Amino acid sequence: MLDKVWSDDTTSQLEATVQFRKLLSDGKNSTMIKIIRADLLPRFAEFLSRQVLPQLQMEAAWVLTNIAASDYTMLVAECGAVPRLVALLGSPNADVRHQAIWALGNIAADMPSCRETVLDHGAVTPLLAQFKEDMKVSVLRTATWALSNLCFGKLPTDVQVKPIMEIISLLIHSADEKILADACWTLYYICDGVEGGIKEVLDAGVCPQLVKLLMHVSASILLPVITSLARISAGDDTQVQIIVERGILPCLAQLLARNYPKVIKKQACLIISNIAAGSKDQIQAVIDADIMNHVIVLLKTSEKDIQKEAAWAISNAASGGSSDQIQYLVSRGCLEPLCNVLKYQDVDLVYTCLEGLQNILEEGETGKQGNESATNPYAQFMLENGGLDNLEDLQDFDNDAVYRLAMKLLESYWDEEVSDDDATLPAPIDGSAEPVAAAPEDAGQPPVPAPEADGTE
Repeated sequence: MLDKVWSDDTTSQLEATVQFRKLLSDGKNSTMIKIIRADLLPRFAEFLSRQVLPQLQMEAAWVLTNIAASDYTMLVAECGAVPRLVALLGSPNADVRHQAIWALGNIAADMPSCRETVLDHGAVTPLLAQFKEDMKVSVLRTATWALSNLCFGKLPTDVQVKPIMEIISLLIHSADEKILADACWTLYYICDGVEGGIKEVLDAGVCPQLVKLLMHVSASILLPVITSLARISAGDDTQVQIIVERGILPCLAQLLARNYPKVIKKQACLIISNIAAGSKDQIQAVIDADIMNHVIVLLKTSEKDIQKEAAWAISNAASGGSSDQIQYLVSRGCLEPLCNVLKYQDVDLVYTCLEGLQNILEEGETGKQGNESATNPYAQFMLENGGLDNLEDLQDFDNDAVYRLAMKLLESYWDEEVSDDDATLPAPIDGSAEPVAAAPEDAGQPPVPAPEADGTE
């Protein structure tokens, strides 16, 4: 076969290329190594330029496609095949174009340097041109997959995002799940890998369809959809407000109530956390969607990585919430699981949790104003349910900001209780101290503090 590949006879060249392609399709690694050691890659790359022999072009592209799917992708990227494969995207032969798309997709999927090679040879524009034709579903699948591979990572500044988004905005309405999934992954890559990518995605008008896809029954579709929306939710308040107005929160409430993989629930909590980190209006939107009940359940019962995202959501809402919003969160049972989060070793999470608890404790303090004998119900609840112990343990936390905030809370809300505890030590035998009554066992959530006095009797 080697002699036929190197011969000047085109029939022999085609014959040998087909034989090599068949051997490679059977997954024989020895054939691949034989091709590489015989330095045949540049020869197959040369065959890609035989415009009068489309069958040879396609078979050569097929051989290179199979090798690009192996551990030897870099060799394909460096053998001179990439510019010829890009040129084949303009071939009048549909089969040749399809095979070229497939080969370029495999090369781009391997590593950043291979992907950059494909991008540097201007593959995006001729690839997008393929979508304007009446393609078979199989070809459309390959083209969408290849486009997602090209958009993975940081796109060069000279690549225009708008034409890509024009295609993707159509593909996300596809009934084919593979096309739909790859199109949605492309959206995420653009959001994450392009400066101003979130704006590009929102300007393309895809948000309503993305939110609608949150109700898709397939987890393979839901994962790229919710990951894309999570990235959008990390944008500025205006961008976050767009997805809120499109109805994302009721969809998330339904999603959290269903039995989906934990990675999807984790992303859902991340979106809620990002929204709750915004304005009081956005916190209220989360509350109005009746979503916090689900988040608090996840904080109490889920795996630790989901618990962390749920804790972020509740802490963010408590940190920026109004008096009524804080009272709502406490009434739903957020205080005890938030106190448990203080045991984590995540500095940012613990600090945010402390900020949330600080806001809750401040609200409890406001509620007892005008009544000197009243206690802060939230501080009392933490005292009786182990939250104070967790807070005291933070005095040994290896972070100055966490330590300072923890000490501030201890000194502001429990200094008197600590002194009282000291007074309950056993009295001398001949003492006359009155016995100390035991605190009643906690039977539920702390009571909501009374509204602030208005000066009337």
